[in-house]
Amino acid sequence: MTEIAHLLTLADAFIAATSIKEVTLSHRVFGDSKKLAAIRGGADITLGRFNAALEWFSANWPEGAEWPEGIARPTTEQAA
Repeated sequence: MTEIAHLLTLADAFIAATSIKEVTLSHRVFGDSKKLAAIRGGADITLGRFNAALEWFSANWPEGAEWPEGIARPTTEQAA
């Protein structure tokens, strides 16, 4: 699985756990409501944005939701 696929897996799991819309999550993670849709469509992101997104997911992961298996989770210090 590619790293972009990991990011989309996290987004899908977060949406499933919280029932928020993808555009809302995209805005929270990237400050751009269209970014997740663009990534799904094949757009790329910088390594910095990717890492920041992983850290956002780790810091804001819904309580009681399981982090997807096979995706490394940033440590608390990295996410803070």
